[in-house]
Amino acid sequence: MEYKSKDIARAAIMLAMSTREEEAILKENYKKTGIKSAAVDIGGDIIQSISKILERTMVASKRNGIVKDSHVYDGAITGATREAIAQVMDKAAGFNVGGKIGIARYREHLSICIFLTIGMFRLDDVVIGLGHRAIPIDED
Repeated sequence: MEYKSKDIARAAIMLAMSTREEEAILKENYKKTGIKSAAVDIGGDIIQSISKILERTMVASKRNGIVKDSHVYDGAITGATREAIAQVMDKAAGFNVGGKIGIARYREHLSICIFLTIGMFRLDDVVIGLGHRAIPIDED
């Protein structure tokens, strides 16, 4: 089956919204279909966490074999992550957040999703951001 960008975006969203148990099942199912994936927990003050979010996304992408160690891939990961951060920033700025980053790749499609709960008094709000990049297809 050939996956399109929306399919890979959906995979990243599902990973970002999953529990640890669901994440393991999703990753195994994605692996069987050729989709490379990873997820990582994040939390804290959103503004102070930007560099940590970028770093964790990069490390998880490389550790899980989603991308190789190359400036081309580093730029794509950083760009897609910054796009997702920009989408959640207005709603989350100034608040403590907790959530997860979902990363999915199939051939040239790379999607990164940030799903956060925002603690406000006794109300928990949610926000989601999604970034996508087209990257070179791996030869292996």
